[in-house]
Amino acid sequence: MTYEHPLAYVLGLEGIALMRSYTGEHDRAFVEARLAEIRTFLDDDSLADTAVEVARVDTVEGYRIWAQTYDGPNTAFDLDEPFIREIVDALPVGDALDAACGTGRMAAYLAGRGHRVRGVDLSPDMLERARQRVPQAEFRLGDLSSLPVPDASVDLVVCSLALTHVPVLDPVLSEFARVLRPGGHVVIADIHPDGVARGVVPSVRLPDGRPGRVATYRHLVGDYARAALAAGLQVRRCEELRHPAGEPRERTDVLEPWDVWPWALCDLAPEAAHAAIAGTPSMLFWHFQR
Repeated sequence: MTYEHPLAYVLGLEGIALMRSYTGEHDRAFVEARLAEIRTFLDDDSLADTAVEVARVDTVEGYRIWAQTYDGPNTAFDLDEPFIREIVDALPVGDALDAACGTGRMAAYLAGRGHRVRGVDLSPDMLERARQRVPQAEFRLGDLSSLPVPDASVDLVVCSLALTHVPVLDPVLSEFARVLRPGGHVVIADIHPDGVARGVVPSVRLPDGRPGRVATYRHLVGDYARAALAAGLQVRRCEELRHPAGEPRERTDVLEPWDVWPWALCDLAPEAAHAAIAGTPSMLFWHFQR
């Protein structure tokens, strides 16, 4: 179980913002405003007794729940798809594997490009939706660290928004290399480890109404590189997509249910949230080749 307190979240934002002032990004007025806002939050009784215990849910259970709404609006889809398309559109058509295919979002795109597509996922509920979505593809139940795919049988592996759910990267990257033909490509997109450290973790509502978080692990950039190189993969490209600088949002006291969407709490302290998050990496992208 995870203990989550809204006051801890907003004070965490304030703290990160204040630490960034030590780099010279913010002036005295900004620091004094943050300290005054912290005092206000500490005196706010509405935040005092609203903490919740949050269940840590394994990937299969989490995605079973999420399968019903997974294809709804998701800003991560808007971020990963342009990068994946930029890489894949330049590659020749062949045999492609959508690793951790979910509901078949990437499989549908790959099939549309003319690839012969296989998909593998741990969630039977997600696979059912993928088969309906991409009937011409082959989908199998399986784990990323033990893919039900023959050696050297695909030209391309695409894996998006999945590797933060595996505890160790090495066996997964080894499997990607195993199923690739010589010269084959791996394209990966996932939440940046800095985002995971800030609590960007998939949220679900359990059948009994309790909030849950899907088990998520923080893999540093170096962790990906070491696992890939050890598997015989070469780095072709690495990108860290940053949150746009923009302007702080307007403060609001009317929030989405924060126990399911904790990042909604950013709207309680928009200036601190902007200072803490703007310009920091949100997504991590990799292109490897065997």
